[in-house]
Amino acid sequence: MSTDTRSASPTRLTPSELGRLLADGRGPRLIDVRTPAEFKTSHIAGSYNVPLNLLREHRAELANHLDEEVVLICRSGGRAAMAEEALAEAGLPNLRVLEGGITAWDSAGQSLEYGEPHWDLERQVRLVAGSIVLATGIAGIFVPGLHLVGTFVGGGLVFAAITNTCGMGMMLSKLPYNRGPRTSIQDVVASLKGHS
Repeated sequence: MSTDTRSASPTRLTPSELGRLLADGRGPRLIDVRTPAEFKTSHIAGSYNVPLNLLREHRAELANHLDEEVVLICRSGGRAAMAEEALAEAGLPNLRVLEGGITAWDSAGQSLEYGEPHWDLERQVRLVAGSIVLATGIAGIFVPGLHLVGTFVGGGLVFAAITNTCGMGMMLSKLPYNRGPRTSIQDVVASLKGHS
């Protein structure tokens, strides 16, 4: 168990704060917005997988089934913050984000349930972006101007960092490798109702 005693912002929970709530039996509803493949690799026990794209598309319907305190979880906090914004726009109160996401939760020594390992989206983005830059840099020796593709990818990564969004990550999340078993809004709502 972590000795993290710092307090998160009003809409954030540190891993130690969430760990105490879960240990005391006062745990909020945990919504993990990563891809099904990432969720299958590891997740906090009792959490529900509602991928960010599905959550955004059906936020009003989900808000009808999330009337208690909700903690949103992703790998490092970025996607969970986007989910918080989407659900807040749908009128859902009592939203919090796990500060630092699953990465911070695991680093704090909190327990996770593990399944079949998959690369997380951030690692996939690094592989694809690095491969494009490397390939076009080498090919640019033989084809003048091709190295500019790498410059474009670099610009995209800078934009992703500034806006805290990632177009390449969004595209990669749609690949079969990341989707895993198809998650439907009906399945999500049925599992949320079963929790009530």
